Amino acid sequence: MPTPKFIRELREKIGHDLLWLTGITGVVLNDADEVLLVRRADTGRWALVAGILEPGEQPATGLVREIQEETAVQAVVERLVSIESLPPSSYPNGDQVQFLDLCFRCRPISGAPRVNDDESLEVRWWPLNALPDLPDREQTCIKNALSPDPAPVYATS
Repeated sequence: MPTPKFIRELREKIGHDLLWLTGITGVVLNDADEVLLVRRADTGRWALVAGILEPGEQPATGLVREIQEETAVQAVVERLVSIESLPPSSYPNGDQVQFLDLCFRCRPISGAPRVNDDESLEVRWWPLNALPDLPDREQTCIKNALSPDPAPVYATS
């Protein structure tokens, strides 16, 4: 996955030090009770569509862009699902990051899912009752997106 230009420019100044970034995650749900997932090229694991917000980009706009870039599906954002600070992590090259992640519930409006960039190995709809192995955090995002309560979930500690 190519590193965005703005991150490469920041890394020239800060090296591998911790970089605080805004992440965006989409729970794209269709009318057949399925969720759109990608099998990531970097880990080989199935995951929700996610990305990094570009400087000055509105979160919902950025997520719609990410969904289209990764899956060829056009979607609209329905609501904010959760806001959370993820634990710090490191990339194999030593770069340290920490994300403030904004997770949104989305609805597809057109397009058939397909691999649309080099970030994914596969893209497909998965029935909610037969999901592949997903990290706990992503399972929680899906559960929260399915909640009838429209209020976003956020951590208080």
